[in-house]
Amino acid sequence: MSSKENSARGVKVVIVALPESSIMSLASVLDPMRAANRVAGRALFEWKILSPDGQPVLLTCGVLIAVDGAFSARAEGDCLLVIGGFNLERHAGKPFIASLQACARHFSVVAGIESGCWLLARSGLVNGRAATAHWEELEDFALAFPDVSARADRFVTDGKFWTSGGASPTFDMMLHMIRQKFGSAIALDVASIFVYDETHAATDAQPLVSLGRMEALDPELARAIRLMERTLDRPLSIAVLALRAGQSRRKLEMRFAKALGISPGTYYLRLRLQAAHRLVSDTQLSMREIALRSGFDSLSSFSRAFKHQYGESPLKMRQGRR
Repeated sequence: MSSKENSARGVKVVIVALPESSIMSLASVLDPMRAANRVAGRALFEWKILSPDGQPVLLTCGVLIAVDGAFSARAEGDCLLVIGGFNLERHAGKPFIASLQACARHFSVVAGIESGCWLLARSGLVNGRAATAHWEELEDFALAFPDVSARADRFVTDGKFWTSGGASPTFDMMLHMIRQKFGSAIALDVASIFVYDETHAATDAQPLVSLGRMEALDPELARAIRLMERTLDRPLSIAVLALRAGQSRRKLEMRFAKALGISPGTYYLRLRLQAAHRLVSDTQLSMREIALRSGFDSLSSFSRAFKHQYGESPLKMRQGRR
């Protein structure tokens, strides 16, 4: 749709929300469009929310979202936005994938939001294209879909197929859509409504740790944390970490104590165990593989550290979740 056509009528958006999705991802889609309509004084966007079966959608926070109907191959509009979360296999089986494949041709933009990127990939729609996923899943996404060029960007637009890596990147993606279709002034007004003054580019990397203002207040500390993020599976000694971060070990320890109230070693271990916790809770990877991915040489040392942090062994936690 051209900019002139956009000016003449509203952009018709179909949002497909799957159960166990994030309310923040849904809000990051809806509220920028609502705000754009408000600042323009007319309906720049018109939308409806669909679910796989037409039933209300229960989000991860426990909120039940009313929908306008069931998603099917007959869905039509300008933009199709698919929001996914946990347990995609349970909520989006073969009929859903078939409908997605069939109706994608009817839209000028087809976006996979958070785990929605997995559905675009399973449908084959992004084969030979670039796409992103949430940083927790990016490695597994790349392994699962070798025909997709997986990127660690906040959001990716490759032709009409767009993907975003989480709630905040989705907000950036929606601002990009508003800017593309209605101009930078409207997009700036929308960002200002939400006091969103750090809009990111699509190609900005997804951080594992959201440092906020720490990047500006203590860039040396931020540099050390980013280095920790990149080496969770092969942790450095604190002496080597300090050296590679361009500071003495003593100064690094003082920075962590002042800003975070803990030692760099304790913080580093916590990051590794947090990564392990996500893998235990959200994947079916073996405990040995999880131990290796979180930087533990032995299963016993991993299990001891995990139990000390979370009060139960990783195996017991997984069994309890089941």
